[in-house]
Amino acid sequence: MPTYSYRCTECETAFDIQQAFTEDSLTVCPTCGGVLRKVFSAVGVSFSGSGFYRNDSRSTTSSSSPSTPSTPAPAAAPAAAPASTSATPAAS
Repeated sequence: MPTYSYRCTECETAFDIQQAFTEDSLTVCPTCGGVLRKVFSAVGVSFSGSGFYRNDSRSTTSSSSPSTPSTPAPAAAPAAAPASTSATPAAS
């Protein structure tokens, strides 16, 4: 079950409680009867192991060298208009 943090808006009492996802949030302070608010904080997540990084799928031969950003390909020049063909017949 997840643990939720609450703080009273009137007496500043703070506490943690384990509640199921299906339970309603607490709204009344057990100390003074004031209004409770949920306290949200950053969750510490650590992505470790294989599969989380861009270079995990690359071959092992290049993994020892630091990756360098590749330079973008030069922009393609606009296509030239087709050259007109002469109407003279080919000499035999």
